[in-house]
Amino acid sequence: MKQLKKWMLGATTAACAMYAAGSAQAVEIEYWQYFFEPRVKAMETLIENFEKANPDITVKMTHFPYADYRTKVAAAIPAGQGPDVVQLFYGWLNDYVNAKLIQPLPNDVFPPAEIETEFFPMVQAMKRGDQYMALPTAVRSLALFYNKRLFDKAGIDGPPKTLDELVETAKKLTQKDGAGNQSTVGITTGMNAQDHHWFREVLIRQFGGDPYMNNYKKVNYDTDAGKAALKYYSDLEFTHKVTAAGFMDEPQAAFKAGRAGMHIDGSFRIGALNKVRGLKWGVAELPAAVDGTQSNYSSYWVNGITSKATDEKYDAAVKFMKYVTSDEAMQVWLDTVGELPAKPSAAMTEVNANHEVYGPFIKGLGYAKTTIFANESGQRQALMDMVGRMRLQDQSADDSLAQAADEEQKILDDYYN
Repeated sequence: MKQLKKWMLGATTAACAMYAAGSAQAVEIEYWQYFFEPRVKAMETLIENFEKANPDITVKMTHFPYADYRTKVAAAIPAGQGPDVVQLFYGWLNDYVNAKLIQPLPNDVFPPAEIETEFFPMVQAMKRGDQYMALPTAVRSLALFYNKRLFDKAGIDGPPKTLDELVETAKKLTQKDGAGNQSTVGITTGMNAQDHHWFREVLIRQFGGDPYMNNYKKVNYDTDAGKAALKYYSDLEFTHKVTAAGFMDEPQAAFKAGRAGMHIDGSFRIGALNKVRGLKWGVAELPAAVDGTQSNYSSYWVNGITSKATDEKYDAAVKFMKYVTSDEAMQVWLDTVGELPAKPSAAMTEVNANHEVYGPFIKGLGYAKTTIFANESGQRQALMDMVGRMRLQDQSADDSLAQAADEEQKILDDYYN
């Protein structure tokens, strides 16, 4: 009996030692993203799947309101705090690289040649030298959301196919109350949302222009094409009166509330709209120009490994990055958020291309352009101010466009020179 007890004590001691050794090998990494409920839900699923396959790694997710997100990241990482893997908008990459907030992905795990074969070409904007700095799980394009109930009420058969049809459709959808105020807008507008992309990469091109030259280093929209594009856009509010800037504060809020007939937005909006009870909506490709020219804007959020991640945390972060850029993760993201897989093999299937909701976005990827930003927020502000001056200062469209082009060129010059 004494011998048995001695053996059991030894076995227990050995087991405890093994457990302690296992615990010492366990590692926790932090993942940060901005708060958007479908994205948080999708990442919770991905983290659960990853931890099951990697029981020695724990991933702690933290999220912040979008308005605070970049400030939080910029303050945490240099202080040795915050995320080991971070989500960022592709247009912010230069800022993150220059501030040394992220580090390159290892070529042995993320071979550039393999990435350039498997992913949509737009991700090549994430390459610096011979290494990739970050990669997306999903990509997105723009499409026209429309309220089927309002269309039926107005006797409209379907979404507009051309820019001229969009104006006429919006007129039929616009409603006013007894005091003459708009109670329902025909289409939402707002350069602070997705309209600055619609203006740059869609309208300017549809009116025969090219928004930038020299690989997005020279502004090129202070032209006849740019003037025509701005006239079309601003006429929606000032001439046709089918929209109003700031209507219900945010364009997407007006559409979700059933107070807008049409709304241009990204595929990331699908998950949120699916949760709105009573909202009957559809999706169509962006209206073409009168001559049939189609254009679109594509973008993506990426994940990167921060400069905070070292040693075992770096190794764990690499494993996590490999998983969240896998086909399995992309399918989870599509099902939960509505954003499209970043690999054509997963996105461009016959089922997806013909899907009632995903299809228009996927087709839009085929003719989309991705703006290379030097300072995304500053360049967006230039276009917001452009329309704001026309509204608040009665500045002419041509003068305001010229001023916006000058302001944006200064941003590009400051960065590249």
